[in-house]
Amino acid sequence: MDRTLQEISAVSRKLEGMVSAMVALTAETRSMRLDIAGFQSQISGLDQRVATVETQVASWTDKDQELLHLRSRLIDLEDRSRRSNVRLLGFPEGVEGTDLFSYLRETLPKLTEIMFDPPLEFQRAHRLGPKRQNGNGRPRPIIVCLLRHMQARQLLQAARMQGPVRAGSLEIRLSADFSKETAERRKAFLSLRSRLRHLYVKFGLFEPARMWIAKNGESLNFYDPEDLRVFLDGLYDQSQTMEMTIQTPLDTQDLPAGAGHPVPAPASEGRATTDPQTRGRDLDRLTKAYNDTGQVLQAVAMYNIGQRQTLLPFEAHGSPYLSKRQH
Repeated sequence: MDRTLQEISAVSRKLEGMVSAMVALTAETRSMRLDIAGFQSQISGLDQRVATVETQVASWTDKDQELLHLRSRLIDLEDRSRRSNVRLLGFPEGVEGTDLFSYLRETLPKLTEIMFDPPLEFQRAHRLGPKRQNGNGRPRPIIVCLLRHMQARQLLQAARMQGPVRAGSLEIRLSADFSKETAERRKAFLSLRSRLRHLYVKFGLFEPARMWIAKNGESLNFYDPEDLRVFLDGLYDQSQTMEMTIQTPLDTQDLPAGAGHPVPAPASEGRATTDPQTRGRDLDRLTKAYNDTGQVLQAVAMYNIGQRQTLLPFEAHGSPYLSKRQH
């Protein structure tokens, strides 16, 4: 009997311990539920904050586009404000004496062989940059702002026609004046001239920064040097494909027999025939393959160009300087 009571007492103590553990577990579970509820509230708050940030980023993107638009217009306005400017390179330091206006008014008509009527008049004329110490280094360029825009155009046209002008032992160059951004774009376009010549592409760089090219009877205008670089990569791949195709021996078994021109059997399997008529058909086939490949590669290049987001151009303000690409 005593033993049974002892066992009952032991079981009772174990049950009390289990009840205490369950109470503690229940309290912990309640605490975890509260924590989870707090986490859910925080996550909900974070979702709202993320949505707010996404909305702000979207508005910033629109503002970035607007800023790019405004920046392009500023570049356009700066280029327009410089249209009456002419840069003069090669005049030694001090050659103008104390009156730069009078010196240029007398010298420029002689150099360009233009009789200006009315005579040249300048709004401003000065050298660019700090004065050279002891006359060392290249002479500083002179920049002039003419009163009449058409006289500036006449000077620049004469410079393009004549090239560098010789004045005794001096070589004088005249060039247009552009903003920093436009000058960098022109420099990038000029760096691609060797590739254009290598691909036998006619080209011309027009003001302020537009590269015109003619290929296969088609005229294209590029306003972004990167677009032109992508296009030239496509033309280069096209020329490489053509070169590899021409260098690959043709198997006469793959050639269709032309009407009235039997295809002679090859001297040995896998070797090209030397028959002139068959070789003529081979060349026609290669030419067609070249043209088809060129169209595909050109289409791919134009697609890649179309996918790019460029800084320029914008034409909302009707500017002839910054108009859309005309491919």
